[in-house]
Amino acid sequence: MSLKYGKKDKLKSKKLIEQLFAEGDSLTVFPLRLVYLKTNFNDNNNLKAGVSVSKKLHKTAVSRNRIKRLIREAYRLNKSAYFNNSSTSYALMILYIGKKGTTFDEINETMKKLFQKFLDKTLIK
Repeated sequence: MSLKYGKKDKLKSKKLIEQLFAEGDSLTVFPLRLVYLKTNFNDNNNLKAGVSVSKKLHKTAVSRNRIKRLIREAYRLNKSAYFNNSSTSYALMILYIGKKGTTFDEINETMKKLFQKFLDKTLIK
């Protein structure tokens, strides 16, 4: 699995996103929440991920976009370490639920804990 987060890795299907929130399970390691759903994709991807930050908690677009960039970068750097041997396809949505801003180091450490918790729960090893 490469370290890229390209167009094929992004969760864009409106139907799949609605299904993800309706039927998916979630895990939380504050300030991140992971909503996931086991699914099949037409292309050869095992993972598709989306990122969201609440407009209610972060009023300015500048702060929301910065947090989303940090989350996407942490996801990009850590996905190959945790999902390299996965044969199951998952749709993931990563939500930032904290009220304050954050740093990359905090997001990166939280992302590692969240992925480890996900692997322990779904037994992908």
